[in-house]
Amino acid sequence: MKIALLEEKTVSSGDISTSEFDSLGEVVRYPLTPQELVTKRAADCEAVIINKTLFTREVIEQCPRLRYIGLCATGYNNVDTEAAREHGITVANVPAYSTDAVAEQVFSYILYFAKRIHEQASFTADGGWIRSDTFSYLGIPSFELAGRTLGIVGYGSIGSKVARIARGFDMKVLCCTRTPKKAEGVVFTDMDTVFSQSDFITLHCPLTPQTEHLANERMFSLCKKSAVFINTSRGGAVDEYALADALKSGRIAGAALDVISSEPMKADNPLYGIDNCIITPHTGWAPRETRERLIKTAADNLRQFIAGTPVNTVC
Repeated sequence: MKIALLEEKTVSSGDISTSEFDSLGEVVRYPLTPQELVTKRAADCEAVIINKTLFTREVIEQCPRLRYIGLCATGYNNVDTEAAREHGITVANVPAYSTDAVAEQVFSYILYFAKRIHEQASFTADGGWIRSDTFSYLGIPSFELAGRTLGIVGYGSIGSKVARIARGFDMKVLCCTRTPKKAEGVVFTDMDTVFSQSDFITLHCPLTPQTEHLANERMFSLCKKSAVFINTSRGGAVDEYALADALKSGRIAGAALDVISSEPMKADNPLYGIDNCIITPHTGWAPRETRERLIKTAADNLRQFIAGTPVNTVC
């Protein structure tokens, strides 16, 4: 079996190995693959391993030997699964590999706004505490998380882990999810209630036609002025112009994003440079051990497919 790793650089900067695939066939590696070269590089392969590369119907139809598309990701909206199914191609993803990492990232954002450690440390580094006439400087106010309300949109593996962490901080938890669920300490309610009553709002939903621009002008108009909006799911779930307007006008207090609509970020993104909006470069899933788990599972998925017992298939 000829296997092409079309985007090795997106899962390893050389710090971790992708050798798990080597025992499964003839492996060809590419650091990145421009879209115009996808067909050329995949045409004679039986399996491809990708992350964000687009496998459209047009690409699939030009790869007659292709039997398997393996994603080094949970999301698979970059693959035309209907076309893959029609051509007898199995598509497999890696679910739940980044649950802990992303949930921890969410709370790093929450603590960023609640405790303002970065500002306090900068104040000290700039000599502010040396010049202070009191033993404790009170000019950078912080607040406790206990008793605050966290609103979660989506209650899959990451959303539910975020809820468990929130309960550890004695926060109140509201959640909106498309599938009715029950969980101790979580109040399941509608989207309007989540946006209007929460101190922090965090998205954990896939990008679908139903969730595109889910966070929009109307939803931000419902928020408390003290609310902080967080997105670690998919950039397309947010109307970025509406969010930028909400931040600049003071309709909400802040935002923290690990994903945006077009990645890598472009200079004309409406959220770029807004003071109360922190943006990290899609790294919530990227701790070393998380990526090692990802690669191992992606290789195991292919191994199971070769053995005739495919797992984690989306089509």
